[in-house]
Amino acid sequence: MKRLIIGILQLYVCQLYAQYSFFTPEDAFAIEVSLDNTSLKRLPGYRNAITSLVVSGDYIIGGTSADAGLTPFVFTASLSKREMHSIVDVENVIPGQQRIRTGFSKGKNNTFYAGTLPGVIDKKPNAGGHLIAVTVDAGGHPVIRDLGIPVPGEGIFSLTIDAKGNNLYGITYPAGIFFSYSIATKKINTYHDIVPTAKDTELFSEYLLEADDYLCSALAVARNGLVLGSAPVNRMFAFNPIVQQFEFFKKEIPEVWGRRSLGQIESWAMAANGKLFAGNAGDGQLLEVDPVSRNIRNLGKPIMMPRLRGLAFAYNGKLFGIAGALPGYAHLFSYDPAKEGFKDYGNPQFKMIAPGVEQGIDWRGFQLGTIASSEDGKYIVIGEDEAFSQLLVFPASAAKD
Repeated sequence: MKRLIIGILQLYVCQLYAQYSFFTPEDAFAIEVSLDNTSLKRLPGYRNAITSLVVSGDYIIGGTSADAGLTPFVFTASLSKREMHSIVDVENVIPGQQRIRTGFSKGKNNTFYAGTLPGVIDKKPNAGGHLIAVTVDAGGHPVIRDLGIPVPGEGIFSLTIDAKGNNLYGITYPAGIFFSYSIATKKINTYHDIVPTAKDTELFSEYLLEADDYLCSALAVARNGLVLGSAPVNRMFAFNPIVQQFEFFKKEIPEVWGRRSLGQIESWAMAANGKLFAGNAGDGQLLEVDPVSRNIRNLGKPIMMPRLRGLAFAYNGKLFGIAGALPGYAHLFSYDPAKEGFKDYGNPQFKMIAPGVEQGIDWRGFQLGTIASSEDGKYIVIGEDEAFSQLLVFPASAAKD
C-alpha cells in the first residue's frame, strides 16, 4: 500500500512538473509567421491558425484556418533560412473558403493535396469545399490548382491518398459522407455507410456535440490498401477500394466510461515497418491499429487531457505528437515503440530571431495545432493554431528521454 501511494505521488509530481515546464532543446528555433504591423511577409491575425502542415525538401508548406467571415492562406517557409518565404491568399484562387484542416497528402511529382471548408457568405453556406493540389515552384512559391467540389454543399473535413498516388479519399462536412476521387479521371464516388444515423444525431444533440466533435478528423491508408478511419459512434472502419465496401471493427475505440460518444480518430502515423498509430480525440489515447487482425491496442494517455491532435515519426523511429487543447495547454510528447514509453515535454519554448527582434525572443507554444517531420525525419515542425501563430522547429535528435 505504501509503495502504491508513493507511486501515485511520484506520478502526480511528474505531471505537475510537465504542466509548468518548457521544452528548450539545443538548436531549436521558431519562425515568425504572424505579425500584423509589418511590411514583411507575414500572415494577418485571425487568418493564421496553422491547421495543415507538410515538409518538402527545404520548404515547410502550411495551410491555415480563419475565423468566421475571413479566408485562409497557403504559405511556404524555409528550414535553412529559418524564415517565411511566400504566401498565397486562397481567396484569390478559390473565393469563399474558411479552413484548410485536412493536412497535406503527398502524391506524384511532389504534388500535395488538401481540402477546404467553405465559409458563410451573406448568412448562406457556400457552394462547398474544394479539393486543391499544391506544388512549390523553382522559386519556392506555392502554386494552388483547383480540382473542384467533390460533394456539392459539403466541405472537406479529412483527406488521404493511396500509396500509388492515384486516388484521394475523404470525408465531407457536416454530413460525414465518405468519397473517393480519381486524380487521373476526376471521377467521384460517394458512400453513406459512415454517415451518422438519426439515432446518432439525437445522441450528439443531447451532449451538445457538433460535427467537429464526432466526424473522423483523419484518415489513413494501410500497407494492404485499406482506408482506415472512425465512424459514429466510437467505431473504427476499414474501406476496401477494390470491392468498394466497408467493414467495421468488432472492437470499439477504447473509451473512458461515460465518454463513448466522444470517440473520434483525429491523427495517424505510419512507422517504417508499416505499423499504424492513431490518436483518439475523445480521451487523448494513443492507439496501435492492426488493419489485418482488426485489433485496436490502447497504448495509454500521454497527458491527463483529451485530444491527440497530430503525430509524426522521426528518423530514429521515435513518434512525436501533440496532446491536449483548449481550455488547457497542448503538450509535445514522444512515444518510443521499442521501449513502449511516453515522454511529456510540456510546452515548446524556442528562440525566434527575425527583423526587429535580432536579439531573439523566447517564443512559447501553448496552442499547438499540427505537427510534421522533414523528409529525412531529422527535424520536427510544429504549427500553432491561434490568433498569433508561429512555426516551431527542433532537431529530433535533441529530444532526450
